[in-house]
Amino acid sequence: MPTGTLLLIDDEARLRQLLAQVLELEGYTVLQAPDAYRGLALLGQHAAEVLVVLSDVKLPDAHGVDLLPRFKALAPEAEVVLLTAFGTIPDGVRAMKQGAFDYLTKGDFEQQLVVVVERAAEKARLRRRVAELEKRMNQGQHTFESMIGEAPALRRAQALARQVAPTDSTVLLEGPTGAGKELFAQALHQASGRKSKPFVAVNCSAFPKDLLESELFGYKKGAFTGALSDKKGLLEEANGGTLFLDEIGELELNVQAKFLRVLELQQFTKLGDTKPTKVDVRLVAATNRNLKQEAAQGNFRPDLYYRLSVFTIVVPPLSDRRTDVPLLAAFFLQHFAARLAKRLPGFEPETLDLLQRYPWPGNVRELKNVLERAAILAPAGEPLAPAYLPDEFHGAAARPAADDESLRGLEARHIQRLMGELLGNKPEVAKRLGIGLTTLYRKLQEYGVE
Repeated sequence: MPTGTLLLIDDEARLRQLLAQVLELEGYTVLQAPDAYRGLALLGQHAAEVLVVLSDVKLPDAHGVDLLPRFKALAPEAEVVLLTAFGTIPDGVRAMKQGAFDYLTKGDFEQQLVVVVERAAEKARLRRRVAELEKRMNQGQHTFESMIGEAPALRRAQALARQVAPTDSTVLLEGPTGAGKELFAQALHQASGRKSKPFVAVNCSAFPKDLLESELFGYKKGAFTGALSDKKGLLEEANGGTLFLDEIGELELNVQAKFLRVLELQQFTKLGDTKPTKVDVRLVAATNRNLKQEAAQGNFRPDLYYRLSVFTIVVPPLSDRRTDVPLLAAFFLQHFAARLAKRLPGFEPETLDLLQRYPWPGNVRELKNVLERAAILAPAGEPLAPAYLPDEFHGAAARPAADDESLRGLEARHIQRLMGELLGNKPEVAKRLGIGLTTLYRKLQEYGVE
C-alpha cells in the first residue's frame, strides 16, 4: 500500500474527514487543517514528511491559488493538489502555472482523487530521492553512496565492489558500453587506502595502437624519432594510486605482455631505457568483450586474463535496472535544467512510461544524452512531454507488440492473478509489476480486468 504523509486543508469538516478517511484506507497518514493559517503552521512543522498538500481553493482566510508560493517555500519537494467546488479555467491555468500538480473540481473527482494523489506522491518521493542523491554526490564525489539506483542487480555489484575496494587486488569490470564501469572504478579508488593518491583513467580504444605503449609506459629521450625529452607514462602518473584501463581488450599482444610484468613485479621498462622502473599501482580494468572467449581464440593473452580476473564484477546494463530509470531520468533532467537555467518540473506520465519501456541499448550514457536533448527542446515550466523524446521512442521498439496476442494474453493473465492474490490492492500490484499506478489503471481498462 502507499505510504507517506498528506496535508488536507478544507473548512468543510464533514468533507475533510471523509476525504481523510478514504486516503487513510489507502495507507496514507493524513494531517488536517480547517484554514490556511493552521494549514501553513502544520506544513511548517512537518515539511520533511509531507508529500502532498491537498488544499481547498476557497478557504476562510485565503485563496488556495495565492497560497501556492507559500506551500512551495515551506516544502519545496511536496506537490500541491487544489480542490474547488466551482472550478474556473482562469483559476486552473493560474494554479498550474504557479506549480500546482493538479486542479480538481469537487463533486466529480472521487474516481480521480486516489490516482491523482498517488501520482503526486510518487513525483514528490522521486524529487526527494533526487535531492538526497544530489546532496550525497556533492558531499562525496564518485563514491558507492553517490551512485544513482536501487535495483537488485546494481546492489549486488556494489556489494561485491565494497568488499574488494579496501584490498590491492586487481579488479575486472565487465559490462556493456555506457553502463557505468568508470563510475565503479572511481568508487573502488575512493573506498581504498589509495584515495589520496592519483586516479588515472585510460580508454585503450581512444589511442592509436602505435602510440598507446608510449603513453602508458613513457619513454627515454632519443628512444625514437621525435622523442626529444624523457616522458613519464601514465603508469608513473598513477604511482601510489589506481590505474583504470577501460576497454583493455584493445591492447596489442606485446603491450599485454608488458602489463603482465607490471602485475607480477610492479615494474616495467620504458621505451629506450635499459633499467626497469618500479611503481606501486593498483589496476582496475574494464571490458565490454568476453575476454575469456577472446583468450581462447588467441586474441588476448590467457595468462593476463587470469591475472586480471582475480575479482570480476559485472556492471549491469540499464535493461536489468528498469526500476532505476525514473530516478536516473529525474536526476539528469534536473541536472540539465540547472545548467540551462530552465525550470522543468518533471515528466508527463506517458513520458515516464516510454522511458521505462525503451530497451536502452546505450545504457545510462544513452539515457543521459536523451535527457540532455529533451531539456534543451522542452519549454520551461511544463512537465516533459513525449514529443521531446527522439523518434525511436515513438516507433515499434518502444511499443508493446500489439499484434502479439500471446504476449498480451500472458500480461493480462499475470495482472489478473496479482489482482486476485493482493485482493485488488492496485498500488501493491503496480509495485510488483514495476510500473506506475497510472500505467496499471490504463492496462486494467485495456484488458478489461476488474
